[in-house]
Amino acid sequence: MDKVSDAVVGDNSDDRLDLLLFELRGQQRFGINVLKVQEIVPCPSLTRLPQAHFAIRGIAHLRERTISVIDLAAALGRRPIDSNDGPLWVIVTEFNRSHQGLLIGRVDRIVECPWRSVLPPPSASGTNSYMSGVTAIDGKLVQILDVERVLAEVTGASNPDLELCGPVSATTCSARVLVVDDSTVARRHTASILDQLNIGYAMARDGREALGVLDRIGLYDAEHPQGIAMVIADIEMPELDGYALTKELRQHASWSSLYVLLHTSLNGNVNLERAERCGANSVLTKFVAEELVREILTGLRSQGLIDG
Repeated sequence: MDKVSDAVVGDNSDDRLDLLLFELRGQQRFGINVLKVQEIVPCPSLTRLPQAHFAIRGIAHLRERTISVIDLAAALGRRPIDSNDGPLWVIVTEFNRSHQGLLIGRVDRIVECPWRSVLPPPSASGTNSYMSGVTAIDGKLVQILDVERVLAEVTGASNPDLELCGPVSATTCSARVLVVDDSTVARRHTASILDQLNIGYAMARDGREALGVLDRIGLYDAEHPQGIAMVIADIEMPELDGYALTKELRQHASWSSLYVLLHTSLNGNVNLERAERCGANSVLTKFVAEELVREILTGLRSQGLIDG
């Protein structure tokens, strides 16, 4: 299965998600956004690394690139996959500006589902869940993985360098930023940036929840100096994704002027094209803290909320 994402990138529909379905072992199916998948290959020869994270099975050399191969079952706290489970496969992914391999047991197929059919993880799954959403395919539950969390925990990339610039005075920027992301790791990263900038914020886990937060807090203006002035939203989210959220904002008389930054783990020009169509002010690939700082300050300056 070479270049899996090529099969769907040409279709610019904004209201659906193309999922690659796979299994670790047994019948439980998992899903990952096809736009994060470069290719799927039989598990190559792996070179083990001393003192590596227990879930890293080794490194592989593929297409003149060296990548780490993560045993996805082990990363999720399950029994590691081994050859006794049958032929092993590696999903080669690209997101958050990096490449990695995910070791799995079986590839199922690619399916298309509307974003509205993707629901948040059940509340019973708790904060330790590795799911970013769930959906039903052929009457069976599919868990959509929070691959950002998996990568952050395995590679230790959960604490970016935030000592990048001086703080913005709270007296010159009382407005708040609304952070919308279904990934706990991404929300924590963005909150850390805003804390250092001394900028207040509110949080939402998906677009639907974000609309409720906006309705409750209100927008920044002279009478509401602590209202929302900027939205930083992920693209991939249950029920109402970042594109659909932006469209909703642009069609709402009171919210149409909000500054919207789409902050996504997806790479590629397709994000720029879709962001322009839905009316976003800017789009940024996760996660380079210095670039996010620059985008936040640009958005606030454009509204005259900070100097410079």
